[in-house]
Amino acid sequence: MDFIQVDIIGLSTSPSSGGAYALVLGEVNGNRRLPIIIGAFEAQAIALELEKIQPPRPMTHDLIRDLFNQVAAEVSDILIDELKEGTFFAKIRFSVGGAESQLDCRPSDAVALAVRMGAPIYVAQHVIDEAGIPTDDSEDLTAVENETQEVETPSTQATPRSQLEQLELDLQRAITEEDYELAAKLRDDISKLKGEKN
Repeated sequence: MDFIQVDIIGLSTSPSSGGAYALVLGEVNGNRRLPIIIGAFEAQAIALELEKIQPPRPMTHDLIRDLFNQVAAEVSDILIDELKEGTFFAKIRFSVGGAESQLDCRPSDAVALAVRMGAPIYVAQHVIDEAGIPTDDSEDLTAVENETQEVETPSTQATPRSQLEQLELDLQRAITEEDYELAAKLRDDISKLKGEKN
């Protein structure tokens, strides 16, 4: 299985998210971004470590880091290796006394631990192919400008768009506006719609 290294691009939220955040991962040597919806607690755990803010008492992910250190376990990397029905799956790979092992976990917990341990984060090629969102700022801006002009033209307003075309336009707009939570939802809706047509 091929894996692609990613970095944390950021965390975003919107008022309509109901307390959820989008953790945005970006390819190290590429232009795709992978938004993963996570809870507020996990987002806070990641943000605190990225900002180097030390809470007065250890948080859960700090405790896990300290436990790994106490038993002389070395975290080699984090793998986001599966996507099933819109849910991402991850593994923490580590070694203790020369023996390698791995633990299944949520991607948000894996990333929160990775930032504390300085471990690299990888995404399976098939996962980023399926859920990654390509970004090229200049192309995205041009596409949105063209879409805006298209909408304003009376002759094109008379031509109804298919549901799939409209979702794809909305996805491009969400990417350009860096609303990755909406982009992730639209990406899933497009995948479902394409699946129904096949």
